[in-house]
Amino acid sequence: MDSAVAPEDEPALVRKARRGDSSAFATLYHRHASAVHTLAYRVTGNTATAEDITQDTFLRMVQFLGGFRDGEPLRPWLKRVAANAAIDHLRRTGRLVQDDGVETRLHAAGHPSDLAEADGLLRRLSATERTVVWLHEMEGWSHEDLGRRFGHTTSWSKSLLSRALARLRADLEKEEASTHES
Repeated sequence: MDSAVAPEDEPALVRKARRGDSSAFATLYHRHASAVHTLAYRVTGNTATAEDITQDTFLRMVQFLGGFRDGEPLRPWLKRVAANAAIDHLRRTGRLVQDDGVETRLHAAGHPSDLAEADGLLRRLSATERTVVWLHEMEGWSHEDLGRRFGHTTSWSKSLLSRALARLRADLEKEEASTHES
């Protein structure tokens, strides 16, 4: 993050970027790219895809900056664009399955550190479950927003989240029990 520009100066940076100031755009990019990339990676589970989504998100920002309301925080908008792009990517590649009993279980390998362990836990879920868990628990999306985005009801989101978290808890309890037996 550019320490010369305080976060409260973001509306001024947005105005400058709107007028074509490349250094203002660069500052906005450096300020928000990591958060956008993290979200895209957590949803897709793929570094290269997350990089593409990050770039696409900032290209979209350039296109829509003129209509962006003065004083609105930029990061939530960027993260919503990235989340929608990640969901669309999963749909296009067939990795986003509807809740019809089909699961795509991706297992983590090895003995991970804490961060890798969290990533490994998320990878145990189907792409749909991982997306709903991440967007609800880490990004603060409501069940209403999730249901609407996936073309389902609020109850669908609540149920999917509950089952996914219960399965992760059960997996962790099994692993703990096997560790204590050893």
